[in-house]
Amino acid sequence: MDITYKSKKLEKICTNAKIAERTYGQEMAVKIHQRIDEISAADTVEMMVQFHIGRCHPLAQNRKGQYAVDLVHPYRLIFEKTEKTIQIAHILEIVDYH
Repeated sequence: MDITYKSKKLEKICTNAKIAERTYGQEMAVKIHQRIDEISAADTVEMMVQFHIGRCHPLAQNRKGQYAVDLVHPYRLIFEKTEKTIQIAHILEIVDYH
């Protein structure tokens, strides 16, 4: 899957290990980059949900149409899929929505 980002700051965190570590700490930085690698390796979001890759799950209510993968508890990496034929994961945020 291709990946796009909501902001340049988020893109830098997700693509640069040093910036991610500076922002969230070492454990979280490792998990963020692991999840980004898993998303880019997957063919579809549905495949990620079906095989529980990163505990990927669809969200509901005001986050309908968005998906989450686990990071370091309680944080999640939130994304939505765009395009029907070629799926693109649009990374929205890293957040504790609980």
